[in-house]
Formats: sequence, C-alpha cells, structure tokens
Amino acid sequence: MPILTSFNPAGRKELKHAISIAEYLVLRSKLLHFMKRDSNAGTNGKYFIRSTYFDNFDNKILNEKKEGYLNRDKYRVRIYGKSDGVINLERKSKRNNLTFKSKCRITREEFEKMRIGDILWMEEDERALLRDLFFEMHYYQIKPKTVVDYEREALMYPYGNVRVTFDLKVQTSLQNTDMFNKHLPMVDVLEPNLVILEVKYDEYLPDVIKHLLHLSDTRQEAYSKYQLSRMYG
Repeated sequence: MPILTSFNPAGRKELKHAISIAEYLVLRSKLLHFMKRDSNAGTNGKYFIRSTYFDNFDNKILNEKKEGYLNRDKYRVRIYGKSDGVINLERKSKRNNLTFKSKCRITREEFEKMRIGDILWMEEDERALLRDLFFEMHYYQIKPKTVVDYEREALMYPYGNVRVTFDLKVQTSLQNTDMFNKHLPMVDVLEPNLVILEVKYDEYLPDVIKHLLHLSDTRQEAYSKYQLSRMYG
C-alpha cells in the first residue's frame, strides 16, 4: 500500500474551496466510508494548529499571493495544541501549478531570536531551510508577521496519496507574534457558516474521491488562511 505523507519531492496538486457547515458535515460523512482519519487527531477527529507567518513591511508575500504569482515561497513556524513540544519551520512553495513543502525542527529560543531580528546565527546553520530563511530575512526584510489559529480535521486515502482537510474557526492575532502565549488575543476571520476545504494529491485524484467531492455550492477562491488573517492589517 502506498506510503501516506503530505510531503512529496515531486510536488503535489492542491485545490481549495469554501464550503458551508452543512456541506462539510455531509461530505465528511461520505468520505469516512473510504478515507481514514489522520492518526494525529484527537478523539473528536480534529487537532489544533497555530502558525506564525512571515512577511515584510511591503507585504511581499501577501501581494504575491493576491496577484497569483506562479512561483512564490511562504515561510511559517507551526506548532500544535499551543504547545512548544514540536516546533517546525516550514516553507510552502508554488511552482506553476504544483505545491512543494519542506520543513525542519527549530527550538522556541530560536524562534524568539527571529522575532527580535537576531538572525546572524542562521547564516551558517547546518539546516538548509534556516539558511534559506536567513537570506529572505536579510535581503527582503521578512520577519514574523502574524499568528493564525484553526481547528483541522484531516482524512487520508492511500491511492493518489490524497489528503482532504477541513479547517474551521480560523482566527488571527492582528500582527501580534507572541505565538507561545496561550492567551494570545485572537479575532475570527472566516464567516461563521464557512469551512475551508483543501484537497491535496500527487499524480492523480482517484475517481471515487473525485465523485464524492462534487459539491453543489463551492467557491474555489484564494482561501489562503494567511491572506484571510491580513484582512485587518
């Protein structure tokens, strides 16, 4: 059976839609007949994600997303359940219509250094991703910009390496990057009746999943959680 992973060096295809809560409940019920829940989920099938996204004073990353650049990179630091037990630096790259991801572990202390602009140590770090981020922070002045929270429910299907996720309760910190503060003030940025549906797969999307994903009222828009989080500044 194919190995299940969300990372593929050859790149993955990615679709995003906004769907209603009612559609989410019906679609999840149908998909669960064929797909398995993410093993990292809690007893309710969901897990909590907090990410800090990077950008600069000129909103380079945000503008490239809005303008639909075919080649662009987005950096973020991600934790789960507001815990500092696992902290990943991730880069999500778009190359034409394919998505590429890379990540490495960092420490809480390293992130806090990034927050205050203490980055010289990154230039010669053994982790290539940190060296790449140093280049972006040094030459393009990107830095931690905003925190985004949401609940995620993920379903997986081995053939085609399909991963379907439902993201709910998307919130932003309004450019406060104190991501390890469990009481960080957050505001909602997604309409209460909407859920963000993401579909990721490798070379093909199996017909059985494609058929189930034939939704009646979807909007395949730029429902980037980072873009939503910048609605207020």
